[in-house]
Amino acid sequence: MTALRQRKGSRGKEPPLGAESQSQQANCCTDHHPETVLHGDWSWGAIIWTSLGWSVSVGLGLLCCIYMATLHENDLWFSNIKEVEREISFRTECGLYYSYYKQMLQAPSIQEGLSDLIHDNLTESKRTINLLQRMNIYQEVFLSVLYRLLPIQSYLEPVYFYIYTVFSLQAVYVIALYLTAWLLSGSWLAGTLTGVWYILNRVDTTRVEFTISLRENWSLPFLALQVTTITCYLRPQLTALQQKVVVWLMYVTTFCFCLTWQFNQFILLVQALIIYTMDCADFLTTTQVTTMYLVQVCSLLSVWLLQFCNSMILGSLVLSFIVAALVIRHCQSGLKTGSTLARLAKLLLHSAMVLLLTFTINYLTKKALQLRSDEHIFKFIKSKLALGPTRDFDASLYLCEEAFGLLPLDTLERLAGTLLLYPYVLTLLLLSSMLAAAALQNLRPKGGSAEERKGGGEGRAATFRPDVAYNLLHTLFYGLLACSTMRMKYIWTGHMCAVAAYGVCGKELWTLLLNTLRCNSKVLLRLVRHAVPLLVIGCLYYRFWPKLMEELSELREFFDPDTVELMTWISTKTSKTAVFAGSMQLLAGIKLCTGRVLTNHPHYEDKDLRERTKQVYQVYARQSPEEVHGILRAIGADYVVLENSICYERRHSRGCRLRDLLDLANGHIMDGPGENHPDLVPASHPRFCEAIKTEETETIPAAYGALFTRTFQNKTFHVYRIKKKRKKSTKSSTEPSVTQ
Repeated sequence: MTALRQRKGSRGKEPPLGAESQSQQANCCTDHHPETVLHGDWSWGAIIWTSLGWSVSVGLGLLCCIYMATLHENDLWFSNIKEVEREISFRTECGLYYSYYKQMLQAPSIQEGLSDLIHDNLTESKRTINLLQRMNIYQEVFLSVLYRLLPIQSYLEPVYFYIYTVFSLQAVYVIALYLTAWLLSGSWLAGTLTGVWYILNRVDTTRVEFTISLRENWSLPFLALQVTTITCYLRPQLTALQQKVVVWLMYVTTFCFCLTWQFNQFILLVQALIIYTMDCADFLTTTQVTTMYLVQVCSLLSVWLLQFCNSMILGSLVLSFIVAALVIRHCQSGLKTGSTLARLAKLLLHSAMVLLLTFTINYLTKKALQLRSDEHIFKFIKSKLALGPTRDFDASLYLCEEAFGLLPLDTLERLAGTLLLYPYVLTLLLLSSMLAAAALQNLRPKGGSAEERKGGGEGRAATFRPDVAYNLLHTLFYGLLACSTMRMKYIWTGHMCAVAAYGVCGKELWTLLLNTLRCNSKVLLRLVRHAVPLLVIGCLYYRFWPKLMEELSELREFFDPDTVELMTWISTKTSKTAVFAGSMQLLAGIKLCTGRVLTNHPHYEDKDLRERTKQVYQVYARQSPEEVHGILRAIGADYVVLENSICYERRHSRGCRLRDLLDLANGHIMDGPGENHPDLVPASHPRFCEAIKTEETETIPAAYGALFTRTFQNKTFHVYRIKKKRKKSTKSSTEPSVTQ
């Protein structure tokens, strides 16, 4: 529909495995962690190189920000297109979120704008909903208030303030990944390599340049910052005061992440499983485990309060899991005692009890709250794992989209092409074997608990840095998530750059390799650790700099005349209180561009809305005109917009087209050649979106003309006014004529 055309013109005192002493690290100019000066190292070398490292991180962040903004401008010619075209470029749900930013700016005052959001009757017809409770749009509210207060209205348009803020968060994202790699390796060269890899792999690390308002573009930078604070928290050199500061930073970043994305609970669930795994393998102290769990709980409860006690948060699986893990851990005081086999048996029993209690708490909570908002996600997971019905309409909407399928192999090919995949896999294999060996050593009776090993040298050979262990499990868990669902790759690939850079610049990989070659020495180790990343950066520059320049020189412009014509017609020819029905994606744009009332929208986390959307989509099913008319009038629709791209869809294969999903849900045989389920029957009515219009004439069949009047059409869209009474009548003089 939218086209782009070419434009002319652990806290122990013992050093962890693979680490050198503090004096050895100080010998190398670049072996300074970002917090080196905070630990009292005020030497000129430490100050200069630490400052240089911070400067490079900021430079790379700004470079990424400018790069993304330039791509966005070059793809759309954003500075030169009309306002309606700019708004149409906010595709699907992006347009819905941006519309609330626009609505807040158009409100007479901040107070009235907030009141309109809390008592909204435009987003869903015949319903008044609290948008601040239903959706994660506090970022739009914050930006709109900030834009009103700052003296920038005269020289910076609201849309640019919005998109520049999102692009600036990409700079924060790169800086956070940079710091994580620096903390892990001790060399800011690792951070530099991380930033370079992130930019070169932008196709797989971000999609911000064409989905600006998407919630993940707001939240993932805060998730990366949270991982940085966790990495710092698990380092052994922190003082008590520094620990408190880092814990507060961990809370703030986790809170911001949760506030900006509705899927926060599922991401935090994976993170809670990582903490649980490290606790079972005895890589964390009791204090560390409890602190990290409580940070998650406090963050979620803070968001719960801000979202007017959103029941979906209280019914989240992650809260149930954390409560279960803490309760069972407190009850099983002898979990980490006994022989190796006894401990393994206890861990299995412990895990089974935690899972059982988790699902029990979650079930009872949802029953008590009558919560069904997130059931479509669990339907999707069950269907994906072949554990549930595959003909469920909501689950099929996800399963049929490529973004929710398995990670395609060409992603790995692209990552290998930038030399990212090979060091990542080698680092993963090496660290995984070391982690497994350390975990087995910890399970032995002599290992004791993490607290017991803090003051002694027993088990020193098997000590594994907890910050490295966390990041390893982080990339493993989220890597599995990305492989199962392609859309989740953006959580994995950014952190993947940091892990690969740590492998190239850290000591573990090179120490093992040089020991194998029997040529290990401090000088050679230091030389290799800094020469190889420089060589990789030089190779990447030679291979990709010309391609980047060529990419930045490609100029296109936004081109979607049919949608522009539709939005212009709606704005000028319909009442401001008119209610529109149609596809979720299109209606989000209609709300942004015209401000009209919607029947449904893309924010799918509400059971009643999902039911309504399925009903609205009957316009693409085999239904009688009376049935469709009754549905649309029941939800208050005045107009319905039919899209040829949906009615005659060819993008998906048979069985995944929207009309096929509707046929399956209605028990009807699907269109076209192919197999059908034996329980399906032929429909008694033609497909509504086809029958209501004919290709040869402009007239509407009598059965349809009595209920619907065509008021607008072009090559892409057909708009019909829904008559209030089922009777034949002549057109009113005020009825807008058909647009060809």
